[in-house]
Amino acid sequence: MDTVYTSKRIFLNSASLPAEVFPGGIVVSAHDGKVTRVLPSWAAVERYLKDNEGEFEHFDFGNLMLMPGLIDTHVHINEPGRTEWEGFHTATKAAAAGGFTTICDMPLNSIPPTTTVANLRTKVNAARGKIFVDVAFWGGLVPDNLPELRRLIAAGVFGFKCFLCPSGVEEFPHVTEEQVMEAARLLEGTGAVLAFHAEVECQRLQSVGPRPLDPHKYRSFLQTRPDTMEQQAIELVAKVAQQHDVRAHIVHLSTARALPTIRAARALGARLTVETCHHYLSLAAEDVPDAHTEYKCCPPIRGRTNREQLWRAVQARDIDLIVSDHSPSTPQLKLLTDGKRRGNFLEAWGGISSLQLGLPLFWTGCRRYGLSLQETVRLLCTEPARLSGLDHRKSRLDVGYDGDICVWDPEGTVTVTEDMLEFQHKATPYLNRTLQGVVHATVLRGSLIYQRTDVPAFGPPLGSILLDGPKSEVQREELSKSSTLAAGSISAEELEDDDIDL
Repeated sequence: MDTVYTSKRIFLNSASLPAEVFPGGIVVSAHDGKVTRVLPSWAAVERYLKDNEGEFEHFDFGNLMLMPGLIDTHVHINEPGRTEWEGFHTATKAAAAGGFTTICDMPLNSIPPTTTVANLRTKVNAARGKIFVDVAFWGGLVPDNLPELRRLIAAGVFGFKCFLCPSGVEEFPHVTEEQVMEAARLLEGTGAVLAFHAEVECQRLQSVGPRPLDPHKYRSFLQTRPDTMEQQAIELVAKVAQQHDVRAHIVHLSTARALPTIRAARALGARLTVETCHHYLSLAAEDVPDAHTEYKCCPPIRGRTNREQLWRAVQARDIDLIVSDHSPSTPQLKLLTDGKRRGNFLEAWGGISSLQLGLPLFWTGCRRYGLSLQETVRLLCTEPARLSGLDHRKSRLDVGYDGDICVWDPEGTVTVTEDMLEFQHKATPYLNRTLQGVVHATVLRGSLIYQRTDVPAFGPPLGSILLDGPKSEVQREELSKSSTLAAGSISAEELEDDDIDL
């Protein structure tokens, strides 16, 4: 039975209809979860309900806003290997509660990392039956896996992340400029994204002048990750993007000082995109309390002036998309538990948990900086879909697109408390903050997977594994190398399946 979702406020983000909010409905097929019809007025809704009585299931959301399900392309799900940090079940449940219908898993912090086809198979098998939303996968670029890159594309990853400085985990070493250039050459013409954690190594400061740094002061940590680390790395990324015909992407931009380099590279024709994160737009170094290591991340949260400059770059469209960089760990690794090392910014694990909170965090800032609903959907949905190669099926409520819907109240407010958070560990800088924008329901391919009630209601984990990467030409190339694939490699049938059974 098909499902009809109606509301007095719908924003389709359609490629063919005006970009405006209207009363109407969306019909989603029970067969494949695709949008089959848009009802562009309340009169059209009433006619449809009358003419098709008894042939559909109907959900009316009154005056709540219906818009495309959100997409977060930067999420660390550390299963298998470090599932105690965050697993598929908890991460995707948090995503559903935040109005997200698709997330993209980063290749590191799990054991094994997603740096080979065999490791991708392990990761996919760990996700099966646990995911509440659709999940796509990044591959990883490390010094010894260049021969695996094209095979990973053929298997369906949409891009590769690399580090230009130590990642923090030994399973995912950083790469040199020479290795980056070789990878960029290999990826030319594939359509795959080459994404950079854009910091280079610098001498770790332990003192300023004759006095050692106080590890419990946030400013001490900030001094160890200066803007120049990012600036120098982004100069290298710009060089790569100008010398090779490859889709280059800068993840989690934190310093506004690098924006001129980004603009100059684009002006010269570089295919260069950039994201920033909710914490860089919502938080400021001056406001970080002593010993509160839940604020630590790399690159670091910088000062208020820098934050204002990032917002101006968002307004000017110098920044393409906004993501969470949800990078959780245990309270013990964050040094939030009792002990001599508690609150030590220099030693705590870096990473901020915020996956569930992306929409209200950003919308709260939008109200202050004058960004519209249309811009919010572009930054949290349209551009993430384009980056991940899912824009042929996600980010719009058009006929033929997935029936993914975020239902929310733009005027409502919510105070962040531990009991509302679905991700595994509740340590986050946003506790007790009151934010504007409340998610009330989430629909994945026509199925209601989350409803906000006194006790939040979740449907079964209906998420799909998305391996829709830019694989067709590379796939044929890889298959043509041998009529018999080596033992341990994926089969021809598996390579041809978009939703893959690795």
